[in-house]
Amino acid sequence: MDVTPLRTSRDFRLLFLAGTIFYLGGMVSYVAVPFQIYDLTGSNFAVGAIGLVELVPLVVFGLYGGALADHVDRRRLLVWTGVGQLALTAVLAVNAFRDDPSIWVIFVVAGLLTATGALQRPSREALMPRTVRHDEIPAANALTSFGMQIGVLIGPAIGGLLVAYVGIGWCFVVDVLGLALASSLYFWMRPYPHQVETTPPSLRAIGEGWRYAVRRKDLLGTYLVDIVCMLLAFPVVLFPALAADIFEHPQLLGLLYTSETVGAMLATVLSGWTGRVHHHGRAIVLAAAAYGLFMGLVGLAPTIGVALGFLVLAGAADMISGVFRGTVWNQTIPEHMRGRLAGIEMLSYSVGPIGGQVRSGLVADLWSVRGSIASGGFACVAGVAIAAVALREFWSYDARTDEHAVAERELRAARGEQPA
Repeated sequence: MDVTPLRTSRDFRLLFLAGTIFYLGGMVSYVAVPFQIYDLTGSNFAVGAIGLVELVPLVVFGLYGGALADHVDRRRLLVWTGVGQLALTAVLAVNAFRDDPSIWVIFVVAGLLTATGALQRPSREALMPRTVRHDEIPAANALTSFGMQIGVLIGPAIGGLLVAYVGIGWCFVVDVLGLALASSLYFWMRPYPHQVETTPPSLRAIGEGWRYAVRRKDLLGTYLVDIVCMLLAFPVVLFPALAADIFEHPQLLGLLYTSETVGAMLATVLSGWTGRVHHHGRAIVLAAAAYGLFMGLVGLAPTIGVALGFLVLAGAADMISGVFRGTVWNQTIPEHMRGRLAGIEMLSYSVGPIGGQVRSGLVADLWSVRGSIASGGFACVAGVAIAAVALREFWSYDARTDEHAVAERELRAARGEQPA
């Protein structure tokens, strides 16, 4: 893994550490919230309803947060949204330590936390390219993803131990401490004022972002491929049935959930070669098709061990696709549009999995668990191929000659931008 950005840029180190801590603490709470809801209600529907509560804030504030990131000081927005998340998580902690916790408090705060997180993320993603040199962006993308994977892999384990041995409330206390530290790290970064005249956040500003994304077929390809993969080949909802009914090893269910993250971490650790690739569109297509293929093979796997192996390979392929998607975004999107495009990107990877779980569950009920997983994976391969054929500019993208990449590279060189 190329760790050059961590050596050369103080602000990227701060951004990397803060983001990793945010994910780690957030995943600890991610375990605590559904467990507490189920403990209080005994209802699986109530646990699932938390996703419905979070969906609208995610869409609305994700788009608004993107427009806001293109107008205000992004570093300041990171700090204040972090403080907001800290205060809201503290409310969850106080509620959890009560003798009779209120279920409505959990649902209201969960929606507000989703809103503040959606406001924050576009600024974090839009700010990252400013902290490193243009040629360091692929490595910075891989490192940022690695920090996220650390949180996704370790956070739930910590949350589970805290729930089991000291209580749900301490999960939120750990998250509060992490949010305080991460917000402090954002505060210590230097200011990054906008370099051109900005557009105040509005429906018009959001519409400008959508029109820009649709006009750029290379960008459109990155979004479309991600949505196809998640809509057709995201069978996480079927993992309990796969472990218990198909392979008859319910005790290994946790491995099904973590195996993709293990594959993603392995791909990230070995990601140094990505900086030498220039045809990013082709790399995204091939990696996304490989993801679909491996997911399809999971549905055909004769044993759970073979299925876990294919899931590891699928996670690695998905991460490679993600690194190159992020490189296209960060090397070609103009500075004054990065926030709005980050908001759109957030919707593509948030809404897709929701639709994917609905699709896989419906097909499994109408056909079979194996049939749902296999058909979705192989359909993903076909869908990615169709997208590549339909969007020729996406398939032929070359970072050395693409007009948007060249313009951004020359602009940054003219400004003499150096990492802090």
